[in-house]
Amino acid sequence: MADYSKDDVVQLIKRFGAFLTVKISNLFRSMDTKSVGALAGLALAIVFTWRLLRSPSGTQRRRPKRQAAPSSSSGASSHTNATITTSVVNPSSDDSRAQNVIDEFFQPVKPTLGQIVRQKLSEGRKVTCQLLGVILEETTPEELQKQVTVRSSVLEVLLEITKYCDLYLMERVLDDESEKKVLLALEDAGVFTSGGLVKDKVLFCSTENGRISFVRQLEPDWHIDINPDIVTQLARFIKYQLHISPTKPERMAANVFNSPSLEQFFGCV
Repeated sequence: MADYSKDDVVQLIKRFGAFLTVKISNLFRSMDTKSVGALAGLALAIVFTWRLLRSPSGTQRRRPKRQAAPSSSSGASSHTNATITTSVVNPSSDDSRAQNVIDEFFQPVKPTLGQIVRQKLSEGRKVTCQLLGVILEETTPEELQKQVTVRSSVLEVLLEITKYCDLYLMERVLDDESEKKVLLALEDAGVFTSGGLVKDKVLFCSTENGRISFVRQLEPDWHIDINPDIVTQLARFIKYQLHISPTKPERMAANVFNSPSLEQFFGCV
C-alpha cells in the first residue's frame, strides 16, 4: 500500500468536501433517519480530522535540504533525476482515485419495500382493497364458488401494507361457502400471521353497492379496486384510489392512479 503524506490526506479531504456538497441533496432523498445520523457522524469525524491536520502539532516539519552528491558522471546524475521524478505523485491520478472512492461511497441507497409503500401511499394510514383481481387470481364471484387462489406475487406487498396501514379487504360473494373458501385461502397463504390483518377486517357483501357502502363508512385514505364504475363513484369521497387494470381508462379523476397490478404499482415486478 502506498505511503501517503499528510499533504496528500489534506488534499483528499478537500476533494471529498467538494464532492460532498454536490451530492448531499440527492443522498438525503433516499436515506432514512439512521442513515442520516450515520452521515452526520461521518461529517463530524471529517471536521475533527481536518482541524487536527491544520493544528500546529499536525503540521509537517521542514525537511532538510538534500545534499548534492558528488557528480561522478553525467549518467549517475541523470539516473538520480529520473528516480526523483518518478517518485512524485501524479496529481491527475490522485484526482481520479479520489473520484472513484467518493463515487463508490455515494452509490444511491436502494429504498426498502417498506419505504416505497409509505412513499407511494403518501403516508396514508387506512386502506381498503377489493379481493378479486387484486389479491386473488379469480375475477368474478362465480369463480369463487369453485376455487380461491391467492396471488403469490402480491403477498410481500400486502404484508408490508399491513405493517403501516389499517387494511380492510372486501368482496362481493354469492354464498356463505364462498366466504369460507376466501378466508381459508387467505389463512393458508399466511396473510393473518403478521398480526396486521385479522379475519374481522375481511368484509363480504352481496352487491357492488355494498362495497361502495363499506368504503364510504370506513373513510380510507386509499381504496384499491378493479371496477372503474366504483372508482368513479368514490372519486369525490376518497382522497386517493388505485384502479387495477391492464389498460388505463381515458377519463379518470386526478386522484385516481392506474396500474396493471398491486405489486407493479410498488415496483415489485
